[in-house]
Amino acid sequence: MSQLRATKPGLLVCVAICIFVLLYLRNPTPEETEEEPPYPAVVECGFYPDELCSALFEGKGAALQIARFCKNPHGSQILAHLRTPGNCSRISRELRFITRPLSAEEGNFSLAYIITIHKELAMFVQLLRAIYVPQNVYCIHVDEKAPKKYKTVVQTLVDCFENIFISSKRARVAYTGFTKLQADIHCMKDLVHSKFQWNYVINLCGQDFPIKTNKEIIHYIRSKWNDKNITPGVMQPPNTKSKTSESHPESTPEGNICISPNKRFKDKPPHNLTIYFGSAYYVLTRKFVEFVLTDTRAKDMLRWSKDIQSPERHYWVTLNRLRDAPGATPDAGWEGNVRAVKWRHEEGSVHDGCKGRYDHESCVYGPGDLPWIIRSPSLFANTFDSTDPLVVTCLERRHRLRALRQAEAPVEPHWRFPRDSHFNGRRSR
Repeated sequence: MSQLRATKPGLLVCVAICIFVLLYLRNPTPEETEEEPPYPAVVECGFYPDELCSALFEGKGAALQIARFCKNPHGSQILAHLRTPGNCSRISRELRFITRPLSAEEGNFSLAYIITIHKELAMFVQLLRAIYVPQNVYCIHVDEKAPKKYKTVVQTLVDCFENIFISSKRARVAYTGFTKLQADIHCMKDLVHSKFQWNYVINLCGQDFPIKTNKEIIHYIRSKWNDKNITPGVMQPPNTKSKTSESHPESTPEGNICISPNKRFKDKPPHNLTIYFGSAYYVLTRKFVEFVLTDTRAKDMLRWSKDIQSPERHYWVTLNRLRDAPGATPDAGWEGNVRAVKWRHEEGSVHDGCKGRYDHESCVYGPGDLPWIIRSPSLFANTFDSTDPLVVTCLERRHRLRALRQAEAPVEPHWRFPRDSHFNGRRSR
């Protein structure tokens, strides 16, 4: 009886929230969306009702008010599956990984992924299962500075899949600097020498999430970039030239110096290369990756990049502008919808402002950013973190639903996420 009394207030709060969702999320009036409900600071919401996610995608104000008071236990449930002893079949099934190609077209076109991670373990699992299909291959670079328990859990997951492996070489990766570039190179070497065949490689970090399904990514590559590399960027602007004309130390997010500059001014780029400036993220053909790992210019450029600032924003785009490089796009600019990012300096022109918070001049998304994200033509979005877990939870549910609707093969029941509803008190699959 005492336990019932203890839980009764919590149940009443949850019921009150659900009634609010039912009444106001469908068609809220302007007056109703302006007044903030007097709810407690945090409420345990369980699996979020699809009504709430749908309302957030539509940008309804009442949904944003409720989202402020919800915390998501989904992350702890994901980790519980990995920490509980059991076989790989159970892990794959309970974590709802898709275990067969969803169409013949996808089965005949394999993507390789490079994912660099060091934190947000549950978010990494959500990212991995969103992009996972058995015909692709995945190289995971786990930062050397990650905690031992973190590495152990990642290894437990990776060991269950033949086409997922941890990079054979690992580094302590700085936020910007040569080690970030080096992590990708390590994975590229592993991917090229692996037994898996793949057509393109895409690099991600643990704070990314896909907007497009695997099928949609393939269609985008084939329709607009067939046999071409996607490295958005332009000839180095004057305001970035100091980043490559002077030596810079490499620093971690904690502010610790990793590499000291060997001299103030650098030599000119090797082979008279014209330096370009662009995105650190790319979609590259396998032949271009093999070129990067073997060509003398690419190797010399890599050595030259060791002490410049943000070499990952110069290296890929510069090599892809060489006219004789496989899949090169020497006349390309910023085209190529790889990442949707809300940069602070683009507020008011490219986007309507960050509804979460800015960190390192880019937006860490909040629930209010969901309508902008799903309207983006980009393949992936960045940046997400566990501050607002509802953002990734809703995107993941939407992404999985789209992927299964596009499937041309039979869909296994456990690939679907449960549709919990506080309104009808039952779970359906």
